[in-house]
Amino acid sequence: MTTYVNSEFLHTNLLIDIDAPFTWNDCTVQWNIYPGSCPSNTLCTSPVSCEEYQCTDVRTTYSYEHNPPCPPVTNSSTLPGWGFCTCPVNVVNPVTGSCDEALLNYEEFTVNTSNGRNVFTGFLLVTTNSACVPSSSLESFPENVTGVMAFSSSSYALQRYLVEPLKNSLAICLPSNSSAPGVLFFGSGPYYLLPNSGVDVRSLLSYTPLLKHPDSLGYYIGVKAIVIKNKSIGITGSFSTKLSTLEPYTILRTDIYKRVIWAFSVATIGIPLARPVSPFGLCYKAIGTHAGLKFPNIDFSLEDGKKWTVDMANSIKQITKDVACLAFVDGGATAEHAIVIGTYQFEDNFLVFDLENSTFGFSSSLLHQKTSCSNFNFTVTDDN
Repeated sequence: MTTYVNSEFLHTNLLIDIDAPFTWNDCTVQWNIYPGSCPSNTLCTSPVSCEEYQCTDVRTTYSYEHNPPCPPVTNSSTLPGWGFCTCPVNVVNPVTGSCDEALLNYEEFTVNTSNGRNVFTGFLLVTTNSACVPSSSLESFPENVTGVMAFSSSSYALQRYLVEPLKNSLAICLPSNSSAPGVLFFGSGPYYLLPNSGVDVRSLLSYTPLLKHPDSLGYYIGVKAIVIKNKSIGITGSFSTKLSTLEPYTILRTDIYKRVIWAFSVATIGIPLARPVSPFGLCYKAIGTHAGLKFPNIDFSLEDGKKWTVDMANSIKQITKDVACLAFVDGGATAEHAIVIGTYQFEDNFLVFDLENSTFGFSSSLLHQKTSCSNFNFTVTDDN
């Protein structure tokens, strides 16, 4: 993500969070910002006063759910020479689960413009209400990641600050290779990936309703069964399945997990097993990238009759050169959600969150279309 500081662009890496109520990152609040007043390579932002509407709204409507509750915040802090109280808010560290205190701010981000095929030279400058945390709050984060970018259904998520119709649709395509870029689009398309520059990715998508979940700003879909080689594993209780950009692998409640492991074991009876490698419970002997082995697809059978197919590229994780594991983990018998679909299952899948129509679009693996999430053409062209 790019911010605009001291009349220059400052690039930062932020963790994509489709649950967070607002964006927060390593920055400082400074009331008298003028060119040259902010130290080099420091992100200085304008404070929100505790008397402003946004302060009360964020604290009461969009506070983080946390157990135990985060400590209450007060209006006791001020900035030298400003004369107003600042607006402390609570944030929850997605890595450690701990509470941190942040200061609500006004922060500018820039967003590249595109026709869905290329990046244009022009950009949009977006002023948001985000929050600043000290650098110490990010010690548990991956290297060079300096905060959290909110893409939830909250009115303070980044996309909600964009103009119509960009604010109503978000498309995410995560790469399977950490050294290659993925792509994220605002707006309803079109979307194109090389080498199929004439194929709009929307034509590859299936759609299912987005579901609401009490006290959550995240996104949910209805999964009624998991199907492995014609063996259907019904989901008891709520069909509501959470989508997460924070969990690395799909998490299943224990009763579902045990049945999935059994069904997958039966379907792969001829493949030699290996000792399980934490956090996985089912692993196989495989030399090289799955050693040419054929693993069955896993289908999420959705409430509306659609199915989201998870093939080997998204179900089997290569651990070492001779061990590969089923990339699903046991969430415990009392897990809050029966299923949480994680980022490994998202890789090289094109996902669209249509907030206007409350639908979720998904492609299943793009590798079958001879493309991937790393194949957007980032060549910059003139938008005239």
